[in-house]
Amino acid sequence: QVQLVESGGGLVQAGGSLRLSCAASGSIFSIATMGWYRQAPGKRRELVAIITNGGSTNFADSVKGRFTISRGNAKNTVYLQMGSLKPEDTAVYFCNILALSGSYWGQGTQVTVSS
Repeated sequence: QVQLVESGGGLVQAGGSLRLSCAASGSIFSIATMGWYRQAPGKRRELVAIITNGGSTNFADSVKGRFTISRGNAKNTVYLQMGSLKPEDTAVYFCNILALSGSYWGQGTQVTVSS
C-alpha cells in the first residue's frame, strides 16, 4: 500500500518562508514526476510545482521566483521551499507522485499566510 505523508505546513506571516516535505512509502514503480498542488477554499486544485525523474522543473506562474522544488536524497521524497509568501498562497498543499504504477496523493497539509 503506497502512502504519501506531507509535513511542514503551518501559519506564517506574509513575506515569510515554509518548507514542505513529502515522504512516500510502499512500492512505487518507475516514477515519472513528483509534484505539489494546492487547493484554496472554493477553488479548484492547481499545480504549484513539479519535478521530473530527470530533474526538470516547472512552476505555476504565480510562484515562479518564490518557490523551489527538489527531490531528497532518500528515495521518494520531495520538498517544496516556499519564500516571500503571500496571503493568496493560503491553501491545502498536496503532494503527488505520478508513476507507471499509478498516481498517488497525500492527505494534504494546510498553509496559512497572514497579512
